Amino acid sequence: MNREQRKKITMLMINMFIAIGSFGIIIPILPAYLESINQGGTAAGLFIAIFAGAQFIFSPIAGKWTDQYGRRKMIIYGLAGLTLSMFIFYASNSIWVLYASRAVGGIGCAMLVPAIFAYIADITTIEQRAKGNSLVSAAMSLGIVVGPGIGGFLAEFGLKFPILISALVSLVSVLFSILLLKESKTASQFADATEMVQDESMALKIARSVKMPYFIPLIITLVMSFGLIAYESVIGLYLDNQFQSTAKDIAIMVTATGVVSVIVQLFVVDKIVNRFGERSVLNFFISVAAAGFLISLFASTYTLFFVISLFIFLSSSILRPVLNTLISKLAGNEQGFAMGMNNAYMSIGNVIGPTLAGLLYDIKITYPFGLGFALLIVTLFITFTWQKRSLKAKTVI
Repeated sequence: MNREQRKKITMLMINMFIAIGSFGIIIPILPAYLESINQGGTAAGLFIAIFAGAQFIFSPIAGKWTDQYGRRKMIIYGLAGLTLSMFIFYASNSIWVLYASRAVGGIGCAMLVPAIFAYIADITTIEQRAKGNSLVSAAMSLGIVVGPGIGGFLAEFGLKFPILISALVSLVSVLFSILLLKESKTASQFADATEMVQDESMALKIARSVKMPYFIPLIITLVMSFGLIAYESVIGLYLDNQFQSTAKDIAIMVTATGVVSVIVQLFVVDKIVNRFGERSVLNFFISVAAAGFLISLFASTYTLFFVISLFIFLSSSILRPVLNTLISKLAGNEQGFAMGMNNAYMSIGNVIGPTLAGLLYDIKITYPFGLGFALLIVTLFITFTWQKRSLKAKTVI
């Protein structure tokens, strides 16, 4: 890559890091904050579900606008939406206003993320694209790891102080992009792209995906995401309730599990898939995650729960790329559609999972973990059944 490409990619990495980090910064402060406004598990689940739902609903429109109006505009508008959501969150303690702030943030993320990856595709050759995407993905992973950690430590200066810092940093990123980020294509190129944009709705796309050979892996993705996000959405509340964990304790756990996930994705996944194959890896780590959910019900100390959570998140960090690979192998020439549907099905799980987990948590705090265990057992059953049928049909998995 030349100097200009590296400069642009660095700017995109910074934007992605700030966007993803600002999403995670509220995780460690959430239990204490919700308690301070007399809210519980239902609100915690809805915070995640509303963000994911807004992102899911708005993604088709944002993708269309990215091709019609330009990557730069969508990146700036997306960052502005995330910035606005943080300021709204900081300024109000009304639960309905806070829900609205998460919806604004989800719309901002729907604008930002596809525009950044489209920008990468515009400025790189086919040979360079994998490297460009991996650098931006690394920035995403780093944001996932660092965001909660920063939130936990900044909370020492005030419960909502991390939100204010996140909003201010995000605002700097907006100004930074307005001043320095140039458009990746000419106006005439975007005008030509407009002619090619399809207006197929998300409902029609999902209906079409049912007929695809990778439909069952999509269902596995949905069910698995449902169970895992249900676990993630209430883990902070559970730690606070069961072990009187502080925001810093929660931040340490979330950061540690994030670091493990990044390391595993960078250095482990390819090796174990090449050695054992996707089918065996999928079966084994769904089983590990299910066992983790079951054992977590009996964890009596923070340390034991920490260790169990590491295994659950490790399994998750392996399962997601393995499912992506399976779907990609079965997609043939429809890679874009298949990956879009993979993201859509995951988003559906991300909406329903935390909503139901929050409701169950308010009934009994262990119910979300029981739900996760049950869903992963269902996932394992679906996986075995699909693999058995695929083998009979002589489909290579």
